[in-house]
Amino acid sequence: MLSAVMEDYIKAIYAIESDGEERVATSALADYLDVTAPTVSSMLKKLEERGLVDREEYKGVTLTDEGEVVALEILRHHRLLEAFLTEQLDYDWADVHEEADRLEHHVSDELAARIAEALDNPGVDPHGDPIPDADLSLPEGDETTRLAAAETGDRVVVRRIRHQGDEELRYLAKAGIRPGVEVAVVGIAPFGMVTVETGAGEQSLPEEIAGLIEVVPAAAADGAEA
Repeated sequence: MLSAVMEDYIKAIYAIESDGEERVATSALADYLDVTAPTVSSMLKKLEERGLVDREEYKGVTLTDEGEVVALEILRHHRLLEAFLTEQLDYDWADVHEEADRLEHHVSDELAARIAEALDNPGVDPHGDPIPDADLSLPEGDETTRLAAAETGDRVVVRRIRHQGDEELRYLAKAGIRPGVEVAVVGIAPFGMVTVETGAGEQSLPEEIAGLIEVVPAAAADGAEA
């Protein structure tokens, strides 16, 4: 059995790797989890001893095949919980991430299967994150880009909001930006502010927030739904 803290580390490594990092540096994990570098080093040693990470001095770590299986199982539980809390218990989508973080360590495979069945086996959670199926395979999705890379005049549909913290989600909820919403890019400031038009009016997003938002061209989204 893994502790909740170990599972948090595995999930964090998977998240950083998913952003394109071949190996995850100790400093990157420390920033992601808001802990000290020595604390990270101590935990990585434990995970290495269990065969869950491959650690190379001065180059960082990567998940082993066994570690990736653990990460996908945690993500399945977490994202199913988010979907269940939102759809069945009327939680606001901006409030479920932290709640699911607390509950994900206590969900059995049987409970996860029943939640998935009750929700008709959703492919994504409320934030657009893909939900691994019972075989821990991720569903195929549209090829996306980040809103921060869009150009003035682009019309795009939000597909996913990555690495959600409650503060960021509430900011985006207030701005009317969530998966499925179409936005028009009306301006990009030289210092990185991205201004978009939504149903709630014009919203100016800091570059770091726009970088969390994955989008597809509006025309592509219309074709996918046709």
